[in-house]
Amino acid sequence: MEVTRSSLWALLAFAVFLRPARSQSSKPNIVFILADDLGWNDLSFHGSDEIPTPNIDALAFNGIVLNNLYTQPVCTPSRVALMTGKYPIKLGMQGPPTYGAEPNGLPLSEKLLPEYLRELGYTTRAIGKWHLGFYKQAYTPTRRGFDSHFGYYTGYVSYYDYILQDVYQNFGEFQGFDMRRNDTIAWDVVGKYATDVFTDEAVRLIKEQPANRPLFMYLAHVAVHTGNRGKYLEAPQSEVNKFNHILDPNRRIYAAMVSKLDESVGRVVEALTEKNMLQNTIIVFMSDNGSPSFDSSGRNFRPEAGVTANWGSNFPYRGIKNTLWEGGVKSASFIWAPYFQENPRVSKQLMHITDWLPTLYSAAGGNPGFLPKNLDGIDQWTSLTLNLPSQRNFVLLNIDEKQRYAGILKDNWKLIVGSTANGTLDGFFGATRPRTPYNATAVLFSPAGRALAKLSDSLPFATAGFGPMSGVRELLAMRYESTVRCNPSAAGPRTQSPCPAGEACLFDLVADPCETNNVAKKYVAVSGQLYEALKYYRRLLVPQTNRPFDPAANPARFNNTWSSWMY
Repeated sequence: MEVTRSSLWALLAFAVFLRPARSQSSKPNIVFILADDLGWNDLSFHGSDEIPTPNIDALAFNGIVLNNLYTQPVCTPSRVALMTGKYPIKLGMQGPPTYGAEPNGLPLSEKLLPEYLRELGYTTRAIGKWHLGFYKQAYTPTRRGFDSHFGYYTGYVSYYDYILQDVYQNFGEFQGFDMRRNDTIAWDVVGKYATDVFTDEAVRLIKEQPANRPLFMYLAHVAVHTGNRGKYLEAPQSEVNKFNHILDPNRRIYAAMVSKLDESVGRVVEALTEKNMLQNTIIVFMSDNGSPSFDSSGRNFRPEAGVTANWGSNFPYRGIKNTLWEGGVKSASFIWAPYFQENPRVSKQLMHITDWLPTLYSAAGGNPGFLPKNLDGIDQWTSLTLNLPSQRNFVLLNIDEKQRYAGILKDNWKLIVGSTANGTLDGFFGATRPRTPYNATAVLFSPAGRALAKLSDSLPFATAGFGPMSGVRELLAMRYESTVRCNPSAAGPRTQSPCPAGEACLFDLVADPCETNNVAKKYVAVSGQLYEALKYYRRLLVPQTNRPFDPAANPARFNNTWSSWMY
C-alpha cells in the first residue's frame, strides 16, 4: 500500500507542479534565505544540542534536507554562482571577496536570477547583503533585476550601527555607513538590530505583495558574519541570556545570533501564512559557505588567512571558510514546499549553488531549454520533486590560480590540490559538547511548526498516511539521518592535514565524510580522472579580476557613507 501511495504522490506532483505553463497567480512564490558564514554544526536539525533552531528545524523536517549541497568557499564567489548559475572561475571572480574600495563587480554582461524570474512575471525583492559590486550604480541590485533593495552593498556591517570599517595598506582606514532603501540612505535603522530590521522588511513586503503576482524574495542576512573590530559579535542581551549553558562567552553571543536568525525564519513563515501565500511558496534556506570557526585556544583571528572567526562550528567536518574542505564548502541547507511536506526526507543528491538558477526557474514554470547553454548549474527540480538521482556527477569546488589550490568532486570522490594559508586551516575547529537535550516538542510548536501543521490540514492533495512530521518519533528519526557521524580525532593531531605537502588528496566521502584518510595512491585511476577534469576547467578559467583599491571610494567623500564613486 505504501508503494502505491508513493507512486500516486509522484504522479500527482508531476502533473500538478511540473507543468511548463502556469498563470501568474498560480506560479509559486519563492523565498530564498541566505545566511552568512553559518556553520554546519550550528543548526539543531544537523544533530547539534547546543543551539536550538526550532523554526529552521520545522521547515527542514517538513521538506528536503540537502545534506550534499556545495557552495564556494567565500562570500562574493558564492553569490556570483547563485545569481549567474556559473562557476566563478568563468567570470574571474573565484578569488577573495570584493572589498568596499575595490572598483569591481559581477560583470554587467551576465543576466541574473531575478532578471529571469521577472520575465516570468515575478515581483523581485532583495533584502540585506549584496556584495556583488557597487562602484558604479549599474552594478547595484535595482539595476540587476530587483524591483527593490533594502540592505547594504559591502561584505558586512555591524549589527546596530551599520558601519563597515576597512583598513587598506596604502590608504589607512575607511569607515562608513552602509544601509539603503534603494538609493536612499536609511539612517533611521541605527540602533535597531540588523536581523530584526531585515525581517521586518521581509514581513512588510509579504503583506503588501499583490495577490495576482508571484513573489521572489532574496533575504540575505548579515547573520552570522562578524562585525567590526571591538564588536565582532552582537545580539540583544535578552537573547544572550538564554544560552547560559554555553561557557564560552563568545560562543554564547554567537548562539544568540543564530537564535535571532531562527526567529526571523519563523516570522517569515507566519507572514506567509497570514497572507495566505504559504500553500504556494517554495522556501530555500542555506549558508553561503562554512563558518570561520574558532580553535581550542579561542583564537578568533588568523591574519595569515585573512579570516576573522565568528565562533561558529562546522564540526565534525574538517576546515573552515576560505578552504575547500567539507567545513568550508558544504552548506547547511534545505528546501521546503507544500508538496515536499507530504513526503519529507534527507537528500544525498549532489547539488551545487549554481543549480539554484535553473532549478528555481524550472519550478517557476520557465522552460529550462530557453536558458543559456553555458550555465554550469543544472536543473534539479524534477530530481527533487520525484526523488530521482541527481542530474550531476561533477562539482567544481574552485580553482584559485593565485593561491594555487583547487578542488573537484565526482560522485563520492573528492580531489583537493594545494591548500589555503599554508595549511593552517586544514584541521578540525569548533568542537562543541552536547549541552541540553533536544526538544522536539519545541520544533512542533514553534511558529513555523504550527503554521506547517495548520497548512497540512488544508492541502488539497493531503492523503491518509501523509502529512508533516507531526510525531516526535518521526522527527527524531529524520534528525538522526541528517547528522554526520565520524571520528575526526582518530586522524591524529587536529591541525594536521592528511595530505603531504604539495601532493593531491583524494577522499571517498561516503566511507570517510570527515576527510581523514587520503586514498590518492590507492585509487590512482580515480585521482587521474579528477585531475584531468581539473585541467579541463583550468583552461576555461578567466584570471581573477580583483583590482587595486581606489582612494576615491573613501566614504568621507560621501557624507561618511559607502557609495558608488564612478559613473
